[in-house]
Amino acid sequence: MYSPFLIVWRCFIIAKDKNELPINGQIKVAELMVIGPNGEQMGVKALADALTLANYAGLDLVLMNGNAVPAVGKIMDYNKYRYERQKKLKEAQKKQRESNKDVKEYQLSPTIDIHDFNTRKKNASEYLVKGHKIKVSIRFKGRQMTHPEIGKEVMLRFASELEDIATIESQPALEGRTMIMLLAPKK
Repeated sequence: MYSPFLIVWRCFIIAKDKNELPINGQIKVAELMVIGPNGEQMGVKALADALTLANYAGLDLVLMNGNAVPAVGKIMDYNKYRYERQKKLKEAQKKQRESNKDVKEYQLSPTIDIHDFNTRKKNASEYLVKGHKIKVSIRFKGRQMTHPEIGKEVMLRFASELEDIATIESQPALEGRTMIMLLAPKK
């Protein structure tokens, strides 16, 4: 079977992280309810007996719930369990990132130059292709506030330039001195 050195070495290698469950020699309870590798309950056993069963199966004894009375331990391949748990965690994070797409804000001006306009349009199109939403805003300064239709014209021109990859989610609306419009990528 396995030598004691190999068992101790495996404990130190596997359980380096603080979030890891105690395994084999790290378990400090006197007796525990043992669950077999196939999910069957093997009854309440002393720690030494449970470790012997795990060694005989060539697997690890993992303390699943140390607060229960009696504590619950499971015989399993801990490396495989950790791998599966990390895989599920990464998958959940990936789904969360996809659902929480960012909203990128682009600020324009009623008197924006054509080259600045084209640069912002190019950057916005790259961002829209990635599936993110765009918030376009124009801040009116001084006497520009007397002609908000010029700002609205600039915004609608920006939206029409991007109409092949984006749709207007909310029309340009004036909020104080700022006009805001939202663009969403086409599905």
